[in-house]
Amino acid sequence: PKLHFNNACGKQFTGYHIVKQKCIFSKAKNYKSLNPNSVNGFNRTLLRVNNKRTYNISYSEAKSCSNIECEKELKRNHHLKLNVKPHTGKKQHRCGVCGKQFLKVCYLKTHLRKHTGEKPFKCIVCGKEFVTQSNLKRHLKIHTGEKPYSCVMCGKEFGTNTCLQAHVRIHTGEKPYNCVVCNKGFRIVGHLKIHERIHTGEKPYTCVLCNKKFRSKSNLNNHKKMHIREKPHSCLVCNKTFESETKLKRHERIHTGEKCHSCVVCGKEYGRSSHLKTHQRTHTGEKPYSCLVCGKKFGRNSFLIVHQRIHTGEKPYSCVVCDKKFRTKCHVNRHEKVHTGEKPYSCIVCEKNL
Repeated sequence: PKLHFNNACGKQFTGYHIVKQKCIFSKAKNYKSLNPNSVNGFNRTLLRVNNKRTYNISYSEAKSCSNIECEKELKRNHHLKLNVKPHTGKKQHRCGVCGKQFLKVCYLKTHLRKHTGEKPFKCIVCGKEFVTQSNLKRHLKIHTGEKPYSCVMCGKEFGTNTCLQAHVRIHTGEKPYNCVVCNKGFRIVGHLKIHERIHTGEKPYTCVLCNKKFRSKSNLNNHKKMHIREKPHSCLVCNKTFESETKLKRHERIHTGEKCHSCVVCGKEYGRSSHLKTHQRTHTGEKPYSCLVCGKKFGRNSFLIVHQRIHTGEKPYSCVVCDKKFRTKCHVNRHEKVHTGEKPYSCIVCEKNL
């Protein structure tokens, strides 16, 4: 039988495949321990005797990714080829439903569940189902109460590192996600996506009871509570009930008089951060809401909604006495005083009631 010589170990074998396997074994198991200071790694010549061809097999080439930003090491050459694909940026796997492309087949399979509605991962505690296993693991921390990530500034604890990073931006003021239309910044990319729907008019969440549409799932969930009249949170002062704890805390500030949000320009204080943001536009002159018909801009979304009724002719408020219709609630309130004869305003000079 023909003998094949292995330069790595100095032995002869009867089969070429045995030589190759032995060589790879010596690279993977023994070489690093024999040469720990080597930079280039294993580099030995494998000689095939029968046709006198020489093969150079390099340890570093066979196991290390060539991308300078990737230090990943792989056991086999075909694994290396698979690892190179993400560095090329090529997305070869396309969704047949929406056309979105992905680097790996596993990413595409996970994405397809959004279209099929499949949720194969189920919580053993509450039965809630999830699209990915990572989402299930994150959810389980709600039941266990595990919060391994804590803020170094205020000590608040979080179940995921993502939530922690988003929280830290409250302290730093960082808003890395900007709207391409109005350049408004956001701490979380999900908040940016919801905001962008203001400009596009998209409302993908629909109430199954009244068909009313919403820009975010949280707004839809809050709306659903109106139908079932579920208000589990009650005020200890006036016993008024609310759908969520957030709304209850906002209401309690009426009793306490707390105004924790202050304007850095004029010092005016507000009980809600949204009211402060609206107020700040009077200083900056920012008008992020624009009419799609005439292009007129407004500082508040409520002003835009009222303005749009000029173009649509909509008059949703009607007088309970004569059924006359109006665009705004304040207009109908002013009109109804004609029927009641109420004159709440008096002249300071002649004291005539108006």
